[in-house]
Amino acid sequence: MKDLTRGSIVSHILTMAPPIVVGMITIMICQLVDLYFVSGLGDAAVAGVAAAGNAGFLVNGLMQMLGVGTVALIAHAVGRKDRDDANIVFNQSVVLSVLLGLLTLLGGFMLARSYMRTVAVDAATIEAGTTYFLWFMPALALQFITQVMGAALRATGIVRPSMLVQVLAVLLNIALAPVLITGWGTGHAFGVAGAGLASSIAVFIGVLMLFAYFHRLERYVAFHPAQWRPRLREWKRILNVGLPAGGEFAMIFIFMAAIYYVLRDLGPAAQAGFGIGTRVIGLIQMPALAVSLAAGPIAGQNFGAGNYERVRETFVRAALIATAVMITLTIFVQLAPGLLLAGFSNDPETMSVALLFLKMISLNMVAQGFIFVCSSMFQGLGNTKPVLWSSATRVLTYSLPAIWLSTRPGFRIEYVWYISNAATTLQAVQSVWLLRREFRKRLVTPKEKAAEPASPEPVQPLAREPA
Repeated sequence: MKDLTRGSIVSHILTMAPPIVVGMITIMICQLVDLYFVSGLGDAAVAGVAAAGNAGFLVNGLMQMLGVGTVALIAHAVGRKDRDDANIVFNQSVVLSVLLGLLTLLGGFMLARSYMRTVAVDAATIEAGTTYFLWFMPALALQFITQVMGAALRATGIVRPSMLVQVLAVLLNIALAPVLITGWGTGHAFGVAGAGLASSIAVFIGVLMLFAYFHRLERYVAFHPAQWRPRLREWKRILNVGLPAGGEFAMIFIFMAAIYYVLRDLGPAAQAGFGIGTRVIGLIQMPALAVSLAAGPIAGQNFGAGNYERVRETFVRAALIATAVMITLTIFVQLAPGLLLAGFSNDPETMSVALLFLKMISLNMVAQGFIFVCSSMFQGLGNTKPVLWSSATRVLTYSLPAIWLSTRPGFRIEYVWYISNAATTLQAVQSVWLLRREFRKRLVTPKEKAAEPASPEPVQPLAREPA
């Protein structure tokens, strides 16, 4: 366990962020490698895998529900020096992860084809996406338990073990992808099914590695079977914090699904280009996201310890670092977007869509950085409802105008990105405003409360004397 209530906040952020970003970048690279090898199967395969992967946002919402609740409550417990509560939260989160993983597996097998039919009209795209989804579902189900274990470690200030496991699992996925997708060395190509199978095998190995770490090395939080009996009170505590955060990912899913819906009539090349561009821009934004994820446990531990000034300072430092990172990356994307897209597709139309997407969407990366940091600060404070409201605002301000414009004559794909940038900027402004309001409500010490002037007693009207 690492005490984040002492020492330099900037030092804590810069120490925790690199392992976090390495782990996330390796996951994104894994997805890009899948797309790279799948691209040889044609645009329909790329569009299908990209569209099916978007459903991962919905599952990630459930994972975040557990992960955010686990991080917040364990970080608060660490700040209070309450190890017993930290272990109860961890073990109850493990129980929830198993239940949600099983539900995800069942739901994915039942609804995969129906989902693909709602986001694509081309039969080949629907078939490719459905096939990938079915083989990828075990990976999504297993990630619930890895999410909980990684969240518990991050709440205690430990990020390197999770990063190492992610890197090893992703390297295994990258090694398996060409073998299973194209049949390298075996002569048996599984196509898009191989992409999903490679991910499922790699995640399973990652789960085993994390179990081994907890069993042999982790001491602050640990698996205690005696604490696995369901405790509804603990589930309520976890879900009160986690549900709105999970709803945020559901909003992202709806946002992305709306884009796929708007692009569907423009053909597979438009959806494929968007799928490639989305993954590249996600990879670019990882450093700023890592900064925000590091800020969450720092804010959580200090909030639990009552160090409210350090909570405010955490936001300021994280926002400044994230902004500097995003400005640097925006300049890079504007100067060399083609370099980031090299090799993903041989189709000029697909690459044209991806290039335009990168150049336009990168203009709102500073705003996205503020959204990341505000979201993590709300998680650290243990109140994620404002994040859900700001995400819902983004969905509404994007989806309705975009869908309406897509039905008008002369509709162009650029309009999709203009509206997206405007909606993201609005969400960033709203997130900062909501966070400042939360600070005023919750970061008040007992001394400050005592110093507040008492509310004046209402003045009673004078009784009238009888005439």
